[in-house]
Amino acid sequence: MFNNFSAEADIVVTPGDTARHIALDSSDAFPEVFATSRMIALMELAAARAMRPLLGDGQLSVGVSLNVKHTAATPVGSSVRAVATYLHTENKLMHFRVEAFDESGSIGSGEHARAVIDAARLLSGAQRRREDGRRKAAAAKPATTE
Repeated sequence: MFNNFSAEADIVVTPGDTARHIALDSSDAFPEVFATSRMIALMELAAARAMRPLLGDGQLSVGVSLNVKHTAATPVGSSVRAVATYLHTENKLMHFRVEAFDESGSIGSGEHARAVIDAARLLSGAQRRREDGRRKAAAAKPATTE
């Protein structure tokens, strides 16, 4: 259906991109190196950029699955580049090979799948899901007696 195509995304690692920065409280201890979650986000961004030319008005792509390994630590100040290369389409999901590199070489790789969605429909469904959850939570609370 499609020929192999790819896209890239790159950043320079800042303290805000590190594992230490994702800590939620003082008992969460992580090193000050490029966080796996930031590597994943960069990989997703590269895949989303690869899909951009395929999207119609009101459409976006969303990530639906990811299987990656983060294999090397990258310090603050380093450049990181993610590359997403189209592999195939299966059941409306576009599959990509994703890789990340710093100046010294590969830091991670794996596979990522994305779907094309209607943005308004997605947001409407998310809002409806939140409202349903709030109703269920309210109904589950025991009544207070005075």
